[in-house]
Amino acid sequence: MSAEGGTKAILAALSANLGIGVTKFGAWALTGASSMLAEAIHSVVDSGNQFLLLVGKRAATRAADDTHPFGYARNRYYYAFLVAVMLFSLGGLFSLYEAWEKWHDPEPIDSWAWVPLVVLLMAMVLEGLSLRTAIREANQNRGNLGWFTYIRRSRSPEIPVILLEDSAALVGLVFAFFGVSMTLITGDGLWDAVGTAMIGLLLITNAIILARETKSLLMGESVTREDLAQIRDAFAQSRLTDIIHLRTMHLGPDDVMIAAKVGVAEHSTIETIAADIDDVEARIRSAVPAARLIFIEPDLRHAIKEIPE
Repeated sequence: MSAEGGTKAILAALSANLGIGVTKFGAWALTGASSMLAEAIHSVVDSGNQFLLLVGKRAATRAADDTHPFGYARNRYYYAFLVAVMLFSLGGLFSLYEAWEKWHDPEPIDSWAWVPLVVLLMAMVLEGLSLRTAIREANQNRGNLGWFTYIRRSRSPEIPVILLEDSAALVGLVFAFFGVSMTLITGDGLWDAVGTAMIGLLLITNAIILARETKSLLMGESVTREDLAQIRDAFAQSRLTDIIHLRTMHLGPDDVMIAAKVGVAEHSTIETIAADIDDVEARIRSAVPAARLIFIEPDLRHAIKEIPE
């Protein structure tokens, strides 16, 4: 996923959520519907999340220094993890608290009854447009992968986060529409509490999924199967075909580290080994442009103990 594409999707989502959030707060102020308050907080949290993603992308561009010799690319994973924390705490838990309060003190929607329904329908349109932008950006890299598989395998956090956020936002709007509609039809404010609780559970579920995926990225994931095959193929096309062991790790979405131990002929000269290493490094970088750091250690096969893959 290109940095430009990820930024485009983030800005589209941020613009939609800021506009939607203002109208939701207005609808809540006029009607007192807790579903509208939960959705308004949802929009505020999502806006904050998109801001965090932008901050993470900027922080990741810092040059490597003595404290962080491999650079700061992993900032993008850290800020994506903060998104999950915000969704769980500020979004999900607040919505469940509001639902609990509304359940014990239900109130019908007596004034401006049509406002929340109009606001929710408008929000569905805006969220749909934002989701469409994220889908377009994801399709540039998704290939034939299913959506769930793409989210699991993606090493770039921004687009999967926006996809999950926008999808959850649309489902949350449906839940809010259900709660408000049933409250208007029955005159029973308990339906409003039910809709709010459904939004809270949705946000917590979404937060858990995001936290699980970003935790794996923070710990350091290997390259994808496709990239690993390309790396092995680069070795196979070089003179260093005897791979004793190979390790890869994403330092960031577009920043890969590769470490390999390779067997060389017993009477190889230093000049020959150095030239062979330079050749395979060039082949790897041509096949996997994100391979920024490549460490190749030559050794004699019979002189070492093999390390299992």
